[in-house]
Amino acid sequence: MSFQQGLSGLNAASKNLDVVGNNVANASTVGFKQSQAVFADLYANSLSGSGGSQVGIGVKVAQVSQQFTQGNITSTSNPLDIAINGNGFFRMDNGGEVTYQRNGQFQLDKLGFIVNPSGSKLTGYTANASGVLSTGAPAPLSISTSDLAPLITSEVNAVLNLDSGSPVIPALPAFNIADPTTFTNSTAVTVYDSLGNDQTLQMFYVKRAAGWDVYAANDGVQIGAAPFANLTFNTSGVLTTAMPLAPINVPATAPGATNPFPIAVDFTGTTQFGANFSVNSLDQDGFTSGRLAGFDLSSDGIVLGRYTNGQTAVLGQVVLAGFANPNGLQPMGNNQWVETATSGVPLVGAPDSGSLGVLQSRAVEDSNVDLTAELVNMITAQRMYQANAQTIQAQDEILQTLVNL
Repeated sequence: MSFQQGLSGLNAASKNLDVVGNNVANASTVGFKQSQAVFADLYANSLSGSGGSQVGIGVKVAQVSQQFTQGNITSTSNPLDIAINGNGFFRMDNGGEVTYQRNGQFQLDKLGFIVNPSGSKLTGYTANASGVLSTGAPAPLSISTSDLAPLITSEVNAVLNLDSGSPVIPALPAFNIADPTTFTNSTAVTVYDSLGNDQTLQMFYVKRAAGWDVYAANDGVQIGAAPFANLTFNTSGVLTTAMPLAPINVPATAPGATNPFPIAVDFTGTTQFGANFSVNSLDQDGFTSGRLAGFDLSSDGIVLGRYTNGQTAVLGQVVLAGFANPNGLQPMGNNQWVETATSGVPLVGAPDSGSLGVLQSRAVEDSNVDLTAELVNMITAQRMYQANAQTIQAQDEILQTLVNL
């Protein structure tokens, strides 16, 4: 018997206790992945070889292997808490050094960048002012708090039913927006100039013998003396006038805006049935400026800003990085890893693409440590340590016997 086996066993058991203790200590660390000590036996080298009669000289810790299994997902109230459900790591920029993490607890710094508690910036695909993503090299993501620029109205879509039973209105007296006897029905829709100022575009429908004349007014002021359109229908009440109509030049009522600005009107779907006048839909494509009211994250990583004008805009997209051998990553502390030669190169892409997982906003991934199992492992490691100490004690007693002879 040799002391070598017992000493190696003590070292291995001590290392195993270290691993178990680290797992237990991080049982509440968001995104933590538990480790497991992997053991290997030891044999002395022999030039002649001893075949099956060779006795081992102990044990060693061959590897401390991290277990990248999925942790439970817990909901939170922070929209910047992000959990990964599936494979992949968040890609972080730490002053030019790229690191990877599973911990999705993020916040905004004073410049609007999305950062982790240690200041590393979350990277992804950035978006331009039009919301188009730049899907080249990932870059640090930021949440812009600038106002969303207004969009001038260029088109109005109206789907109506004009009552075929309405009486025909004679050409005289001439149409007058102040005289309701000179028109049959009317609609109004809010439109926006180039600066985002709102004004009201009214349209008046006058039943004639040959069809319907349509007049326009802007903020109560008639636009031109003549109708801008004449709507005709077949005997089934289906619109026969080609759409869209030629644009109306609408005067801007606020100074500094484009004046006038053309608006195309499209009555596609409008009917002339024997039923009361109805407005089935009436919408336009412009909007005023808006301030950022909040943002949301979709499962594919798209960061969508919500604005006070009711609009949304793409602000960026979070990316994930996958590795052929995650166990080859080097832990750096602060819940981060770096790639190594054994991990393989990172495969960066959008969430929910390839083998990458999906994201869940307002949630975090808990540690995957099974505390009950780790306490049992602790008892086993303790017994292993005690048993190896006994082999050393037995060897000591044998040597003492030899000395006494």
